[in-house]
Amino acid sequence: MLKLGWFSTGRGPGSRNLFRTVMEKKEQGLLDVDISFVFCNWDNKEEPNSKREQRQMFFDMVKAYNIPLITASWKKFRPDLWNTDQIAWRNEYGKLLREEIKDYKFDLGILAGYMLWMDDDTCDEYNMLNLHPALPDGPKGTWEEVIWTLIKERTYKQGIMLHICTKEWDRGDALTYCGFSIIGGEYDELWKQLDEKLKTSTLEEIIAKEGTNEPLFKKIREDGAKRELPLTVSTIKLFADGKICIKNKRLYENGKKLNDAYDLSKEVDASI
Repeated sequence: MLKLGWFSTGRGPGSRNLFRTVMEKKEQGLLDVDISFVFCNWDNKEEPNSKREQRQMFFDMVKAYNIPLITASWKKFRPDLWNTDQIAWRNEYGKLLREEIKDYKFDLGILAGYMLWMDDDTCDEYNMLNLHPALPDGPKGTWEEVIWTLIKERTYKQGIMLHICTKEWDRGDALTYCGFSIIGGEYDELWKQLDEKLKTSTLEEIIAKEGTNEPLFKKIREDGAKRELPLTVSTIKLFADGKICIKNKRLYENGKKLNDAYDLSKEVDASI
């Protein structure tokens, strides 16, 4: 049985849906996994806390499955250091995190909506997978930065991937990914609408005015977000079934190092 360590900030329905889906598939006998613990970087007593209700729903779900819930508030931890040296703060918080989870054994860590960068020592000590909202050869950065880069550069292919967490942020080996076209169908009309706006405004002005509500941006985000859950579950299953493993931060299949990530686009599209 594959033992998972689950890391999540628990800030919305996406976090709950992914956690619930993994547990349901475990109960159905479709995933041979066990979640050893859930770690959250909030304790939900912080102020201000706009996600308190959402996070409490996540906490209640974890407890209902009788899975240990570990919390360590990032907002309360060493604010003096956060204000002066965030790299040093991250390293110190990493020490706290490792101390909190040291008694729980796990084979693979899943960063499921975990909104803090992992420190280098934690990346070195554990095998962990992170979801990145781009194709393996796509842009780096947050999902907002990725999508605006795609639009700016007129890149007509988008996707999401799961990659190994390493010291080089967002640059660990890609394990699995799925892709989708952002031209054709509804997309063509959205590109035309954007082009009309670009006749009188710069892209930077459109970003400042509309932000994530810009229709083309919003469509790309929606089509990527709905693929995150099935891609993550399919990836966990590859590990649980023993088809792949991680050695020295590299991916192996049947003892052979993988040179390319798995393309799970067909499987993911079929599930949505």
